[in-house]
Amino acid sequence: MTFQLAVCAEMAFTDLPIVERAKRIHDLGFAAEIWSWHDKDLAALAGTGATFTSMTGYLHGDLVDPDTCDEVIRTAELSIAAAETLGVSRLNLHTAELVDGRAARPRQRATGQMWLTAARTLARLGDLGASAGVTFCLENLNTIVDHPGVPLARAKDTLALVEGVGHPNVMMMLDLYHAQIGEGNLIDLVRRCGDAIGEIQVADVPGRCEPGTGEVFYPAVAGALRDIGYRGTIGMEAWSRGDSTAALNAFRAAFT
Repeated sequence: MTFQLAVCAEMAFTDLPIVERAKRIHDLGFAAEIWSWHDKDLAALAGTGATFTSMTGYLHGDLVDPDTCDEVIRTAELSIAAAETLGVSRLNLHTAELVDGRAARPRQRATGQMWLTAARTLARLGDLGASAGVTFCLENLNTIVDHPGVPLARAKDTLALVEGVGHPNVMMMLDLYHAQIGEGNLIDLVRRCGDAIGEIQVADVPGRCEPGTGEVFYPAVAGALRDIGYRGTIGMEAWSRGDSTAALNAFRAAFT
């Protein structure tokens, strides 16, 4: 059995408008993913014929913050409506709001209140997702290179939250690029996360480019995913080292 392979349209064919990127990705036989939706022509994206597998599922607020978590819920409701236009069933979120990749309200350590607030907010999102037929996927991030100041960002933290909530409409967006930087030991991590995985995202390290450009041997990771019975989506959220078509072909080769 094979995986569904998707490509982040925000990071491939960057010389083209976003709609043309989605068309190109589709024509090459991949599904597409986007980040934000509020700044895009969703009808035009839907008109490309591309299959969209995930997009950002909130606009503002922090899962961990009692003062802003309601904003996560409010903008998640808006995201569900936008997702319907593209037929997206997985909505991505983080433990804290990002502005240009940085924590909007940086925190250098997690507290017990953050854990409790995040779990309660995720449970609310799960109920919201169940009503709408979508799954919210909590993404792990690295705080060393890309996202300093985001609390509860490691894969082991997001896994603990997802398992603690125990809601079928709350799963992990297991990003192996971020995990390699922050934690490593990817094959063991994949095995540990198992049924909590809603989707996998990949890029190589260092550089965040396509598989084969760095230190991660992704064919071995692909074997580990098959061994645990994972047959879902693997999204390449990566820049292209050179030509984007070649990058997509390298991605396909690593997971086929």
